[in-house]
Amino acid sequence: MSDAQNTGNEARETRPTRLRDALRQARIEAADRTGVVVELRDAEVARLEILNEALDPLFAQVPEKVDLFDRGVSQGETPRLWIDVVAHVVMGRDKRIYRFVQDTRFGRIVLAESHDVPVIVDAVTSYVARRMIEREHAMVATPLAEPVAEPKPRRRGFGTFVLGFLFGVLALFALALFASLRNL
Repeated sequence: MSDAQNTGNEARETRPTRLRDALRQARIEAADRTGVVVELRDAEVARLEILNEALDPLFAQVPEKVDLFDRGVSQGETPRLWIDVVAHVVMGRDKRIYRFVQDTRFGRIVLAESHDVPVIVDAVTSYVARRMIEREHAMVATPLAEPVAEPKPRRRGFGTFVLGFLFGVLALFALALFASLRNL
């Protein structure tokens, strides 16, 4: 056999001859790609867990009465390390860079970005300090209100209701009288 015929026979042997075989091959390829995606996501979660552990000393210093922060790793489609309701850390496109972002009413802003855990820990520390100062200012600006005494019932409100009801009845009576006079 010549080399051209031999190559043609090999191509026929490797090429799927039935749709079922082609579907099986496509499923195997899709599973391989899915496995890679799952491995990447697991690697992202592992890196975020490392950062989460590095933040333990910081959050151990936050007073218990301060309930601004709810730290934890969410493992959705895009894994995130949440610092509070509006700030979190995600992995960059290359899956090696940490990106500390905050959601604002004007969009998402990047507070820090680095490959190094200590750099992100410093950025989160600054953020936590600023949030605690904002909380202190909010607490001072809005002192606790004094208890308000129960309001006394007002009869004038009831009188206005009764007067409005009577005017409504009179208006309906006048309308009915007018309609009956038109029919005559």
